[in-house]
Amino acid sequence: MKSKLQKLASALAAATVLMAAATQAAELNFASGGGAYQAAIRDAWLKPFSKETGIKINEDTDPQVAKIKAMIDTKSVAWDVTSQNSARLARGVKLGVFEKITPDMVDQKNVIPGARNDYGVPTEIFATNIGFSTKAFPAGKPQPSTFADFWDVTKFPGKRTLQDDPSTVLEAALIADGVPPADVYKVLATPAGVDRAMKQIEKIKPHIAMWWKNGAEPVNALGSGEVVMALGWNGRFQAGMDSGLPISMGWGDSVAQVGYMALVKGAEHREEAIKLLNFITVPKNQAEFSKYIAYGPTTELAFPMIDEARKQRLPSTPERLKRAIFMDSEFWEKNGPAIVERYNAIRAR
Repeated sequence: MKSKLQKLASALAAATVLMAAATQAAELNFASGGGAYQAAIRDAWLKPFSKETGIKINEDTDPQVAKIKAMIDTKSVAWDVTSQNSARLARGVKLGVFEKITPDMVDQKNVIPGARNDYGVPTEIFATNIGFSTKAFPAGKPQPSTFADFWDVTKFPGKRTLQDDPSTVLEAALIADGVPPADVYKVLATPAGVDRAMKQIEKIKPHIAMWWKNGAEPVNALGSGEVVMALGWNGRFQAGMDSGLPISMGWGDSVAQVGYMALVKGAEHREEAIKLLNFITVPKNQAEFSKYIAYGPTTELAFPMIDEARKQRLPSTPERLKRAIFMDSEFWEKNGPAIVERYNAIRAR
């Protein structure tokens, strides 16, 4: 017969095993785009979340929607939460790979209305705006600020660069042609509106030195003097400015885009994943992200916690959002292929 001491030791050992098992279960699998962006997510959110909750986060990269679809189809879901841009989120919703985020799961009442989505928790706002060479347009002289300035080659002469993808470019083209930002997608949804935007592309094409494919290219082209003006992503321009390149940005117009975190259908660690999504929406935690990358919070409640110098780097200040439009990812998901074909035809001439 076991002594009381032996029984107590056995009970403690069993409890230890159960506690270890419970600890081991407290984890989740997260995938994002890698690089500086994922590093910022890690420092701002993943590490503090793990420290606060004890939940271990295993990281992966390249969470393409097609991969997630294949995981679900083969019942081998390896990721619980993935970060997605608005276009890929829309594609994933269409394929049915993301779980709907209800108010009972994550309270998003404080999120900026234009950033909300039923299938993703908005994590940050970035923007397409004007970057320009301060050697070509130095301080104290006229500097470009609006999309109309980008198309004004008389007032601001010199070569430009545009993305090889028409999303955000056509919005800028219509605004430059006088369409009020609030009406851009109404106009672009008509054949006449698409024609009008394409005429703008044909108009500026002789002044386009290159059609960029990744966000670093317009920054490098401005820095080298290959072009004097670019439409690109504010975070990339800011990185160039921080590294000492002769670049500045114009905020007269911008097309805001939203980053999201989405819950994968069939996620093994669903409960832990929902805890992470709630952690990210806390205004204090939203304010932390901009310390690590020049992307703005998705709630105005975060701004009082961000110092003035940092606010000047961000696209989602209330003042800048008043002059911005949010890219309509559903429009591009529906109409993108036909528009891309026409856009590419103009580029190829």
